[in-house]
Amino acid sequence: MSNITKYLVYGPNDTLRRLPVKMLDSIEPKYLYKYNSATNKDEIYVAVYEQFEKQINATITLTCIVECTPAHTRIELKKAGGRMGFRGSSLSEEKSIESDVVDFIMDYSKRFGLSLQEEVEAPPAEEDKN
Repeated sequence: MSNITKYLVYGPNDTLRRLPVKMLDSIEPKYLYKYNSATNKDEIYVAVYEQFEKQINATITLTCIVECTPAHTRIELKKAGGRMGFRGSSLSEEKSIESDVVDFIMDYSKRFGLSLQEEVEAPPAEEDKN
């Protein structure tokens, strides 16, 4: 099971720069890597969250990549792991780490008046067969 969700956040540069710092303080990742560009003011954060679901005996991993540029902040969430089963066998009643991170991003953007836009990948165009 693997899926990718992408968000673009627009707004004042100072507020955008605080988003990953506040998110990483409130939801602490298991692993964290930070890159600062020497030539321009770009920052990249890579955070890996892990959540063990005891009921299904599986670990869910969420990789969060936050790219901060002067114009916007791009957030990419990739969820992997877990277990697939019967449709009606969803035992997880507690919130997942992915929903916690997405809720934080949405709450932060609403609180500070930022524009949040989800990037939707266009399906590949099928070529006509002649």
